[in-house]
Amino acid sequence: MTESQKKLNREIMPIGQWLPHDHIPWVIAGPCSAESAEQMLATARGLVGSPHVKAFRAGIWKPRTRPNSFEGIGEAGLQWLAQVKAETGLPTATEVAKTEHVELCLKHGVDILWVGARTTVSPFAVQEIAEAVKGVDIPVLVKNPINAELGLWVGAIERLHAVGVRKLAAIHRGFSTYVEMEFRNDPKWQIPIELKRQWPDLPLICDPSHISGNRQFIEPVSQMALDIGIQGLMIESHIDPDHAWSDAKQQVTPEVLCRMLDRLRVRDAPITDRDVKQKISRLRAEISHIDAKIIQDLAERMKWVAEIGRLKQQHNIPVLQLERWENLLGSHIAKGKELGLDEEFIKDLFELIHAQAVKQQL
Repeated sequence: MTESQKKLNREIMPIGQWLPHDHIPWVIAGPCSAESAEQMLATARGLVGSPHVKAFRAGIWKPRTRPNSFEGIGEAGLQWLAQVKAETGLPTATEVAKTEHVELCLKHGVDILWVGARTTVSPFAVQEIAEAVKGVDIPVLVKNPINAELGLWVGAIERLHAVGVRKLAAIHRGFSTYVEMEFRNDPKWQIPIELKRQWPDLPLICDPSHISGNRQFIEPVSQMALDIGIQGLMIESHIDPDHAWSDAKQQVTPEVLCRMLDRLRVRDAPITDRDVKQKISRLRAEISHIDAKIIQDLAERMKWVAEIGRLKQQHNIPVLQLERWENLLGSHIAKGKELGLDEEFIKDLFELIHAQAVKQQL
């Protein structure tokens, strides 16, 4: 860990100090978009009874991929957030993308701000928000960028920390992908895990609504998040989700959400049983042995790759043999499926190995 990482870790305020909670998961919930005072209040009334729900969220400005779609109700929605807070006592949260948004949120008493995935990709936009919150004691949550780049996520957090924000947290909402899959966004769990490894004291929240894109997957994705140690969730809830003005498919009613939260299991028991500890130790030893063999086999593979590269150079043969690569990848995927391995895992693994092989031959 670098000195700057250690400093950031030391200075981040524990989330329990600014969003007290006594149940796991603790949840920030509410509609994707503010639509009316009645919709906001009805949704909040359905959520406030859950011991898990600790803050109310709603999108006031909605950055849409294409124009001519609903882009948020604007400043009027901030007044509705204030009404929710006055009636339920729940702190309120919304997304900001520029200085004007921050100023209006502060004017209307919004309690928590978050930086959206489309904004995190732009260091200029993040810096603008950082300057707007400089000297203001308000929590700021940072969603991962839409593309799978840890550096942009970290950079956004560092920019906010640099202007004095200490109530910081990261939100994992998955990453855009051109490959069709059951989820709207690829979770790529290894990225938030690596973020947590680098900044263990940085609170991490999962947004299963945006990962899923479909309400049927919200519960299993929430459970996955809990299983890797993420204790906070941000979930979209609407009093009438089928008729929501944005992201209707990924929202659930307050009643459905409250029941779901009660079903989720928190696995936080330490390994204390001596027999279990010994069994896990033996299994880990077997895995370590296999890992060492994998590394040895990869080193052996790269020796032959280098030899092939020399022959290609001598005989003026291009490095990339696309037809052979496609056939080889198809064969690996088929073999993996026979052995019960996930197709995407095999594809990602051998694409990485192939990229290294090409690099070695250039």
